[in-house]
Amino acid sequence: MKRNQFPAGWDEARVQKVIKHYENQTEDEAVAEDEAAFPKRGQTVMVVPTRLVPEITKLIAKQRPVRKTGS
Repeated sequence: MKRNQFPAGWDEARVQKVIKHYENQTEDEAVAEDEAAFPKRGQTVMVVPTRLVPEITKLIAKQRPVRKTGS
């Protein structure tokens, strides 16, 4: 049987928490959350071809410092 693998710092509980958040979110709450992301300094929102997302994700991962979880 293939074992599920999560990104560093993620586990089943965290995934379930995120799923619950989005499944219980109203449409107005979702719109507000999306709109709140646009004015943040140091971030850019852009549309890219879906086929490029895996490569973009890899580039972002290389630039982010590794966050440690736990104690």
